[in-house]
Amino acid sequence: MKIGILTGGGDCPGLNAVIRGAVKAADRRGWEVFGINDGFDGLIGEPRCELLTLRRVGDILARGGTILGTSNRGNPFSFPVKRDGKVELMDVSEQVVANCRRLGLDALIAVGGDGTLKIGKRLIELGVPVVGVPKTIDNDLRGTDVTFGYTTAVEIVTEALDRLQTTAESHHRLIVVEVMGRNAGWIALESGLAGGANVILIPEIPFDLEKVNEFLRKRRQDGRAFSIMVVAEGAYPLSGTTVVQASAQENFGIVRLGGIGNVVARQISEATGIESRVVVLGHVQRGGSPCSFDRILSSRFGVHAIRLIERGEFGKMVALNGRSVVAIDIDQAVAQLNLVDPEGDLVAAAEELGISLGR
Repeated sequence: MKIGILTGGGDCPGLNAVIRGAVKAADRRGWEVFGINDGFDGLIGEPRCELLTLRRVGDILARGGTILGTSNRGNPFSFPVKRDGKVELMDVSEQVVANCRRLGLDALIAVGGDGTLKIGKRLIELGVPVVGVPKTIDNDLRGTDVTFGYTTAVEIVTEALDRLQTTAESHHRLIVVEVMGRNAGWIALESGLAGGANVILIPEIPFDLEKVNEFLRKRRQDGRAFSIMVVAEGAYPLSGTTVVQASAQENFGIVRLGGIGNVVARQISEATGIESRVVVLGHVQRGGSPCSFDRILSSRFGVHAIRLIERGEFGKMVALNGRSVVAIDIDQAVAQLNLVDPEGDLVAAAEELGISLGR
């Protein structure tokens, strides 16, 4: 068997562990694994790939990022192509199908989030045998209890909150920490709980800024002169919309969010007089070594992807269910996003702990 593996979308801790797990499991079966460079981009035009040997993956378990490279714009069904000096989005999926055949791939492992797996689903319909591995630090894929990379991101944000707590207290300030979370507020909510945040704003609960202001004023009146707020990049007020850095037209079909932290901090300072500072953690959340949980989960996912190929279970995605790794239909995984339940236990616990969610 000759297997291809690619990593698509944004990078996150644990991608290399998946690659290593798949290569080691394939080697035990006498199979070859070819790494596709830069996501689906590596299968467009002249294919770009490399044979992944045991030596090549031997020391990558603890490394962040991905040795294969990735792209969050590499959608072969909507690929930017220059024509007459203008960029047009075109369907070049036939090149991906042709290159899979040209390389003699018996199966393709697509490691990625909602976008990557939706592309994989469409390629299955075109005859490419695809197996999916869920990856997103936002933890917004259904069908799996957790995605790898997410736990590491939460730990990184929690450590940042621990550090910011002391400087906020020393200077009697509000510190607003903007974290990733386009549609799902898992990182903001769980890191906020772990890091002792006073306010947490997430996309699933549009916030009332005046209620946040009242909450912060009361903290001051009660003698608590500092506050920590965690806000997901996709959070938005009741009467507004998400803050956008670049539109889909400007950014090859993908809206780039960011800036809500600065907007909220400025408005709070103007309304309350509370001095504020903003910290945007951004790609710090994606980088560095995966935590032990993510190293183990990623390795298991890589191994189980090979098992699915061995059983001919294409169109499936590996997933964590309790303590077991199982297989689910990719259709099920991408049918809808895994979002925080505004009436769920985590939100209820946060409010019982005296945290404001802006409602």
